Amino acid sequence: MFEMNLIYRCIFAFVAAMGISFLFTPVAGKLAHLIGAIDDPASSSRRVHDTPTPRLGGVAIFIGAAASILLFSYVPDQKLIGLFLGAIILVVMGTIDDANPLNAKLKLFVQFIAAGVLVAFGYRITFFTNFLGDLFGNTEIIHINIELISIFLTMTWIVAITNTVNFIDGLDGLATGVTTIASLTLAYIAFSNQSYEAMIIMIIVAGSCLGFLPHNFNPAKIFMGDAGAYFLGFIMAATSIEGVLKGPTIMTLIVPMIALGLPIFDLTFAVVRRTINGQHPMQADRGHLHHRLLDIGLGKKRAVFVMYAISVMMGLSAIAFINDNYVNMAVFVFFTMIMLYVPIARSISMKKEEEDVK
Repeated sequence: MFEMNLIYRCIFAFVAAMGISFLFTPVAGKLAHLIGAIDDPASSSRRVHDTPTPRLGGVAIFIGAAASILLFSYVPDQKLIGLFLGAIILVVMGTIDDANPLNAKLKLFVQFIAAGVLVAFGYRITFFTNFLGDLFGNTEIIHINIELISIFLTMTWIVAITNTVNFIDGLDGLATGVTTIASLTLAYIAFSNQSYEAMIIMIIVAGSCLGFLPHNFNPAKIFMGDAGAYFLGFIMAATSIEGVLKGPTIMTLIVPMIALGLPIFDLTFAVVRRTINGQHPMQADRGHLHHRLLDIGLGKKRAVFVMYAISVMMGLSAIAFINDNYVNMAVFVFFTMIMLYVPIARSISMKKEEEDVK
């Protein structure tokens, strides 16, 4: 039974995270000016804002979430240490990158280090280990090989999800709102699995994001920057392992993939698109879904609300899936596919029309 004191804990954790994040965001903005972490729209044609804007809002998100996790979470001490060490590594790297852009390969290397820290402190995707262990037996050699595969899968998942938030952080309030929706979805899924420690962390992340959102929504006074994007992706990756990916079958992987469907789709679509075009998968371009929404004539706010709607649909799909309500899931997925297909197809058509005119 969901005890009343746990309800109060969730409420206090959410409010504390939101309040701390909200209050520290202006401080992070001043810090950004001090260290030169300013996003100048003249630096790239991909930029859609008009004035130089501080980037370090993610530091406020991290402080709000970290303080609330320390006060209200149920995470065991060992795993809490691992979570904070990995998060601090990424926040520090992201802060440096916001002030002085780092090499993409270096950032990827540091992300794998942070993922390795989580693994070393006990975070592990277990369905693969359980399945192959039962299939092949528990001989020492087989067990070692299975463990290595599990570690590889866990680290790959963490690094991939860590990057998803950064990939959609292209419009005011977009990544913040999408992360809030995904976090609340994962919180519900964790609650359904009776993983209350994961649930509380996701509620805290949602609160911290909502505290930052008033400063970040269009017209944004501050961006979360890489420090915030990497932290949010990292903590969602870690918490999804604890709260969702604990089952004995590969079906458990589907649930967080649906809940995080929008950022995962945008990341996958970007990598495939760039590879086909002969670009490096991590090379920035102007082909993300939010860019395509702008290209077909939606304003910045409307484009953000469409992305929010897609995230809600994906979240509802994940909830319907875990409740074995496949009819509702099919309906949500259908409308999601329409909302994804229309802007992509329309933007491609418009680009071809422009090329034909030229």
